[in-house]
Amino acid sequence: MANVSRTDLYRWCKVRAGDLPSHPDLRTRFHIVHDSVEMGQLMAEELVSLIEANNKQGLPTRAIIPCGPSCWYAPYTKLVNARSVPLRNLSVFHMDECLDWQGRPLPTNHPYNFRTFMEKHFYGEIKATLQVPEAQRFWLLPSTAERVREAIDSAPIDITVGGWGQDGHIAYNQARRHPYSSITLEDLANSTIRIQENNLDTILALAHRTFGSAYQFVPPMSITLGVRECLSAKKVRVYSDTGAWKQTALRVALFSEPTPEYPMTLLQRHPDAIITATEETARHPISENLDWELL
Repeated sequence: MANVSRTDLYRWCKVRAGDLPSHPDLRTRFHIVHDSVEMGQLMAEELVSLIEANNKQGLPTRAIIPCGPSCWYAPYTKLVNARSVPLRNLSVFHMDECLDWQGRPLPTNHPYNFRTFMEKHFYGEIKATLQVPEAQRFWLLPSTAERVREAIDSAPIDITVGGWGQDGHIAYNQARRHPYSSITLEDLANSTIRIQENNLDTILALAHRTFGSAYQFVPPMSITLGVRECLSAKKVRVYSDTGAWKQTALRVALFSEPTPEYPMTLLQRHPDAIITATEETARHPISENLDWELL
């Protein structure tokens, strides 16, 4: 499938942020929130309410959870503790993890060690009496890949929560650009757990975000749930509050037909997927500079 054309991209990026939610050409559901605070509260409430509803019916909750966005961990903790929501029937499938150049786990205190981050921010402040049992925390590593795959396939997933990357990747399902190993859209849609090299633009984006552009410290590899696992959930909710480096991928996700160049366009195939962005992430410089001559 051909890449997104510059003509189409220009047309989509010209749409003003405020016109996006009601635009007649939207291909998936879309919601704008004011800022990270509002987004974090929305994310927390969505998951906690789902857990509470399942608890009342005596049902387990199975959720695929990302390491970021991070704005929802504090409100999630607050809601769980304040409402005394027991998490003993919650199973958490962590969607990805970063690896070093040999495919090994990162040092414990590396800022891109997702397990360390999640143990502190997602689990760390929950009351001990309410905690998710250790056996129901599925950490994704090369050594656990088959166990995680079997556990996900064993029963339906209730919800996938996630963000997206600069190329529209969900989890670490990046646009594959290998010159000798191209994939089709259906290959991407059916992708499953795998270890991979991180794309150069992913490395540069993360370097700019975290390390003052010192790309030398960005993990060069990752392990990820595939699109098949992520979109197997009954509900899929993706969010971003990180502004400029997500703005173009958002426009493509909202207006383009599905394409492997931007994996999150596959959200269009899901019956209950919603994309949420902050006002800053919904902006686009092209929409605010219509006098630019780009074509």
